Amino acid sequence: MAYFPLRLRAFVVKSGTGNRQLMSANIPAELKYAKSHEWVRVSGDTATVGITDHAQHELTDVVFVELPAVGRKLKAGEACAVVESVKTASDIYSPVSGEVLVANQAIVSNPALVNTDPYGAGWFYKIKLSQPAELGNLLSSADYLKQIGG
Repeated sequence: MAYFPLRLRAFVVKSGTGNRQLMSANIPAELKYAKSHEWVRVSGDTATVGITDHAQHELTDVVFVELPAVGRKLKAGEACAVVESVKTASDIYSPVSGEVLVANQAIVSNPALVNTDPYGAGWFYKIKLSQPAELGNLLSSADYLKQIGG
């Protein structure tokens, strides 16, 4: 099976008045975002990583997730996980550098969690930050919303 990078577009619909509106706008303000549609929640020197609500909407029903191994050292921008949906298979990129501390086995057993709770139970992995300054390269919620067409 071929894998394709996760490159998404915004869901835009026209309202009854002809105005365009963004359908997928669940973008928590406290998170940081990668242009490749991953989110980061920082707590001390550890970050939790997952894919955005917008990304899971674009993928539709997630049926398989492959996570990075615990102990693996990642560099920001490195492909480190795979998500397969009924539509496609996509690489997931690490938004930050560091060592994987925990991989969320719950989404391996139940990939639908990525769809139903992308910012909660659907997280992918936790990573010990080796380059905390890289967080400054990520997008704010407002900037991410602009990127996806909001």
